[in-house]
Amino acid sequence: MSDEHDELRARLRAADPASSLPRSDPDRVARLLEDTMSDTQTAESRTAGTRKRSPLIWLAAAAVVVILAGAGAFAVMNRGQDSRTPTASPQDSTTTTELRAPGAGATTGRCLPPSAEALSGANIAFDGTVEKIDNDLVTLRTTHWYAGSPTDLVTVKGPSQELQQLLVAVDFQDGGRYLVAASNGGRVMVCGFSDEFSPKLQQLYAQAFGQ
Repeated sequence: MSDEHDELRARLRAADPASSLPRSDPDRVARLLEDTMSDTQTAESRTAGTRKRSPLIWLAAAAVVVILAGAGAFAVMNRGQDSRTPTASPQDSTTTTELRAPGAGATTGRCLPPSAEALSGANIAFDGTVEKIDNDLVTLRTTHWYAGSPTDLVTVKGPSQELQQLLVAVDFQDGGRYLVAASNGGRVMVCGFSDEFSPKLQQLYAQAFGQ
């Protein structure tokens, strides 16, 4: 009898219900527990005390408890893998260059006609489309860079009065395409250096930056 019990214990230790058992119906597991206890008790006296029962009945009961635990774990894991559970979206990797509107008076002074020589002094120059104009912020998505470190977006921000002067000078419109240059610490150049896209202005940028 001892060898039989040792073999049963070895089989129980080797079992891994969470990975090998199929999902069990709760009612079926309850019936299995009831049938196992009933069948085991028929081999022993129903009037015997718990201290007189053989280890076999306790091992059988333990086996059913392991099955119940495995079924519960399987159900929990399946709930955690529900395809309807939302997943975290990838982190936004959009890069942005920040510019400033020109200082007060920059758009009202006397302007010289734009030249490639003067434009070549800009440390930032790009071709882009306005995505949004929101109060004191203009956001453009770039399509081509002539000077500066390329980024996906460029924002132009400044005090309300200065930004309004810029909007008048360049006439930024939502959805419009523009050629924009900046110098002096990221201040947007006006007087025709930054303006709505045109083949003539594009040629000036190409000459200024050798592209």
